[in-house]
Amino acid sequence: MISIPIKVKPLENYKIWIEFEDGVNGELDLTFLQNKGVFKALNDHNVFKKIYIDVETKSVAWTKDIELDSNNLYLKLIGKTFEEWKSENIEYASNK
Repeated sequence: MISIPIKVKPLENYKIWIEFEDGVNGELDLTFLQNKGVFKALNDHNVFKKIYIDVETKSVAWTKDIELDSNNLYLKLIGKTFEEWKSENIEYASNK
């Protein structure tokens, strides 16, 4: 895992704010998921505001069936691919 999410909260207009244990934090726009598959349920603001961090998987979730991988959210937040992040984090690469 790249970094573990420690806080997450819903914002308006299909956006979330998230903070990771390494201090990286910010707002993510999830409109690219709107009306896609299971994510259609998030159009209901009452469902969307139930966002949480799953204690077992460390994913960002709304229900047991609707979740997002926290590694992908982290990379989206910092604007890097996994390969770019890995090349900057040699200790991670050497442990794999």
